[in-house]
Parts: sequence; structure tokens; C-alpha cells
Amino acid sequence: MLYTLGIDFGGGASKATLLSADGVISATHTVEYPTSYPCPGYAEQNPEDWYRATRSGIAAILKKTGVDPSDIVAVALDAATHTAVLCDGDFNVLTPSIYWTDSRSTEEVKYLRENYGGFIYDHVYHKPDTIWTLPQLMWVKKHKPDIWAGTEKIMFAKDYVRHRLTGDYVTDRIEAEGSMFFDYTTGDWSPELCALLDFPPEKLPRLVDPGDIVGKVTREASLDTGLSEGTPVLCGTTDTVMEVFAAGAVGKGQMTLKLATAGRICVVTDRPYPDRDLINYSHIAKGMWYPGTATKACASSLRWYRDTFGGDYRSIDAAAERIPIGSEGLVFHPYINGELTPYADPKLCGSFVGVRANHTKGHFDRAVLEGVVMSMLDCKKALERIGIEHSDTATVIGGGAASPLWRQMVADALGFTLVRNENSDSSFGTAMLAAVSAGVFDSLGTALDICAKRQSVTEPNQDNREAYDRLYRRYKAVHDALAPIYDEDI
Repeated sequence: MLYTLGIDFGGGASKATLLSADGVISATHTVEYPTSYPCPGYAEQNPEDWYRATRSGIAAILKKTGVDPSDIVAVALDAATHTAVLCDGDFNVLTPSIYWTDSRSTEEVKYLRENYGGFIYDHVYHKPDTIWTLPQLMWVKKHKPDIWAGTEKIMFAKDYVRHRLTGDYVTDRIEAEGSMFFDYTTGDWSPELCALLDFPPEKLPRLVDPGDIVGKVTREASLDTGLSEGTPVLCGTTDTVMEVFAAGAVGKGQMTLKLATAGRICVVTDRPYPDRDLINYSHIAKGMWYPGTATKACASSLRWYRDTFGGDYRSIDAAAERIPIGSEGLVFHPYINGELTPYADPKLCGSFVGVRANHTKGHFDRAVLEGVVMSMLDCKKALERIGIEHSDTATVIGGGAASPLWRQMVADALGFTLVRNENSDSSFGTAMLAAVSAGVFDSLGTALDICAKRQSVTEPNQDNREAYDRLYRRYKAVHDALAPIYDEDI
């Protein structure tokens, strides 16, 4: 039996998935790693942690399955975009990587919006924000000049790990689209945007397609990981597009709804939709795109709440389920890292508003879940404003989709039918892409036909719609009242 291996690097963990040629997941393994928050607004990860997770994940997969490493015919990686790795000329990491949830580059964003906003929007199809690599690296140049002076190579998360496996120096075009160095109109790195950092485009990785085989496992990496020397390794791409693919969304109008570190609603289209409320990326399906809205802290809000106030996800769900819709007036805004759609405002802060003496921890539990749902409703309303045609059915993906309560809340508030597949995470999609590139499957469609399986369907309860509409009006009013306060320098 032949196998392919997909490895994902998410907000708090790496997941490896071993996929067999008959479309069955033979094993998965997850390894957690930390995100550091050394100052308010900061979020950093150590690239070495990603590689350690890779070694541990591969070792666990091989031990669980007993698969001969020589039967693994291709490996592919994916990761959250925007996460740059600064290296010297010998590919030594110079500093922890600024994670995409980091908001320290607020002033750099303001500068770019005021001076280059029109050019960036016309060529990058995005509005400057703290999630993008360009303002993050402008911050590094200003505040860590010694680090910047030593930077000779700029890599991205999955590319750094893959370099450790193969020694290559490339990235894919979809990853490049998330850097704010890439010009959509030319399909290449932008000399004008690179000039803002005095960093020549020639120092950036060579651009390839996600499914291109770009190297082979070296002898050193073989000894380090247990993979066979010479195993082909794909470039891979960003985690979101691999989730969209894994969910089966490859045709126009098909939609995914993501409940993960970030929350996203993505619609497959046949063209980009440049808009202040959208993040535009091309799809791995030729000629297609997946513009999407995004709430910055989705499952990460719940994780923060759990880690800060105690409990576990099951107990939070159980307590929240006993509380009525609207949490009896308690409202949570999930802006713990600022917010994207529809505000693009890194200064927004999370909040609990409307606290009364009758509120229990269960009320706070439900309010956190509802706050994220309201943020997702903001995302839906942005899609409606833009007029992108989409189905009323979405495949729900991400770790948060494991909660039946959360799925039902989303379905009721947004009016979507939610389909959940047995597997739809990015490592699964990446393993399928590797299988297509290795010739195990002849196309993306064939891979989905063989591998993707539906697990459940959540229908919206229309009786709850009015209650969620009332909650949204309160949620929106509180946002409008507090936003000017957060914008003040105190």
C-alpha cells in the first residue's frame, strides 16, 4: 500500500495525517507548541518548535501504523500564512516569528494606509492590516535594526520546516499572496513594495505552485525524522485553502465556514473580489478563488477563556447549553487581538458587557460562544453587502466544529445548513494534494470522491432566529459605543 503524509502547522499545534491510496486515514497525530505573548498585542512562535513537532509527529505516525517509510511516496506541508521567518544567509533563524494574530505593527499599518493605501489595494487586493507580513517587517526594521540588518532570507512557516527537510528555498503563490509583497496584477513579487524595506525581491523565495515537488528528504533529515531519504516533498501552501479543498469546496458558490483559531466564511468564485471586508486568495483548483471574511479570534477566544478562567471545552459547552439565548443580557466581543471583518481595526479590544449579579460562570461560557457567533454574523452580512453568490449550505471546518452546541448556534444565527465531514482539516487536504502530485489520484476531484465522507448535517432552527437578531443588535450597539474609546491614546 502506498501512502502520503500531510503536516499542518496551526495556531497552537501541528497535526500530521497519513493517507493511504484507498482514501483511508491510517493515522493522525497532534503535537502542541506554545505561542508567546511577551507584551500586550504581541504574539510570537519559535520556528524550532515547528520542526520539533514535525519530528515528533512523524515518529508517532510511523510507530502507530508500522508503515515502512519507503511506502510514503510524497510529503506536503501547510501552515497559517503571514508568518515570516527571518534568517541569515545560512538559513539560521534570527528571531522568533511574529504570528499573524500579532498587532504590534499598528503604526506601520497607519503609515501604509495613509501613504500607499491606494497602490496596495490596486495591486494586492487587500487593505493594510497588522496580519500582513509587510507591516510586521517594517516594525522589525524600525525596532530591531540589528536583526533586520542580518536578514538575508525571508521564509514562511511551512517553507522553513520544508527547508529543514530538503534544503530548498521556495514558496508558493498563495503563500506569497498573504505577504503583501506580491503583486496580483503581475503574478510576481512587487519591487515597489519590497523597496519600502530596501529588501530586493531577489532575496525572496522563488515562486512555484503548491503541488510542485520541490525537493527530496535529505540524508540528514531522514536520520532526524525517520522518513526515507529521497522521499519527494511538495511545496504545499496555506492552511485555509487546504481546509477549503478538504471540505470539498472546489466549485463556484460552494462555501466553507471555519471555527478555528480564526473564524472565516469562504466562498469559491471564478474571480477575485477586491473589497475592504474580504481577504482574497487564489484556489488550488485552477482558475478559482476563495475570497473570504474573517473574525480574528474565533476558537482562540474560547481557548483564551478556558486557559484564563478554567474549565474544559466539554464543561463549557454543558454549562452554556443550560443558559438561554442572549445569556440574559451578557455580551462578549471576541476582539482579544483586534478585529478584521468588517472593521479592520487592530485597536478593538475584547469585552464582557452587561454583567449582573445573577450571572453565573455558565452565562460567561455561553456569552463567549455567542460573541464569536455574532462576529461570524458580521462576516455573513459583509458577504451580503458585496453580493457574492453562494449556497445556503456550508461545510463547517475547524476544531470548533466538534461542538454540536456551537454548530447549532451558528446555524440558527446565520441561517445556514452546516455539513460536517468526517475529515476536513488542512493536514487531510494536504495529504490529498500530495497524493495527486504523486500520481496516486489523477485529479483533485478524484481525491475528494475517494477520500471525503459526510458525517452530519445541522439544520437551522428558525424559531431561534429572532432571539439571535435581538442579540446582534445589542452586540452591534455595544461595538459602536466602545470603538471610539479604544481608538483613544490613554
